[in-house]
Amino acid sequence: MRIGIDLGGTKIEGIALSNTGEIPVRHRVATPNSYEATLDALTGVVDTIERAVDMRCPVGIGIPGTVMPETGVVKNANSVCLNGETLQADLNARLGRTVRLMNDANCFALSEAADGAAAGAPVVFGVILGTGVGGGIVVDGKCLIGVNQITGEWGHNPLPWPSHEEIPGPTCYCGRRGCIEAFISGPAMARDHTAHTGKTLSTYDIVKGARDGDAEPVATMERYYNRLARSLATVINLLDPDVIVLGGGMSNVPGLADAAHARLGGYVFSDTIETRIVKNMHGDSSGVRGAAWLWPVGSPV
Repeated sequence: MRIGIDLGGTKIEGIALSNTGEIPVRHRVATPNSYEATLDALTGVVDTIERAVDMRCPVGIGIPGTVMPETGVVKNANSVCLNGETLQADLNARLGRTVRLMNDANCFALSEAADGAAAGAPVVFGVILGTGVGGGIVVDGKCLIGVNQITGEWGHNPLPWPSHEEIPGPTCYCGRRGCIEAFISGPAMARDHTAHTGKTLSTYDIVKGARDGDAEPVATMERYYNRLARSLATVINLLDPDVIVLGGGMSNVPGLADAAHARLGGYVFSDTIETRIVKNMHGDSSGVRGAAWLWPVGSPV
């Protein structure tokens, strides 16, 4: 039995994951807005789960940032109270064991590669399409981290093969213009619809309108599909993964994976495209399952 925890911006979710992939215990609490309170909450989640399963377990945690190996401090976390803190060392001391931390996008990719939509695939690219655009890469069951701790951050490359109207592109929160994230995140699609129609609709209403055959939402979705396909084509050209798994809120758009795959032709540097694009299997549980999978089956505490 292993414990996985997803440290999100609004909630902390913890599970016990059995060796066969079952979840006998799930526990959620609200995410505090201070560092010390977050440590208390994480420790409390572990304690609650261990009392429920009546055993001491290895603990893996997915965080919305990354830990720098030279210093042990967290950086790039959108839960800003974590930045600059030695989260792993502090949790090790509180829990009396070594805790494994990983970026939450990597946890998503690891979950889907371990026993999800990409189970058994040698090379997996896990995509987060939500408020932001991120990703993680798993090769032979292990996450690639990178010397700069930014492997998989495809959302902050420029949109490839831009049309005249896509240049210079929307401003991204990173300070640049024309990033992939600024075109294919959920909020970006809504902004694009407003820019082209003067009408403000939610992503839900745009998708629904397109399914109903409304011309303006149909056009917005076609731009989105094409931009997603171009962006994924550059990943295929560089990484050539066996499977690309879509996650995040936008992955729930019906037919998104097939629509993107159908538009890859002409962008991928190959006359055949064997890479599969699929929707995730575990949904909102992928991140927390991936955190548990940071510890292989049978790992000692």
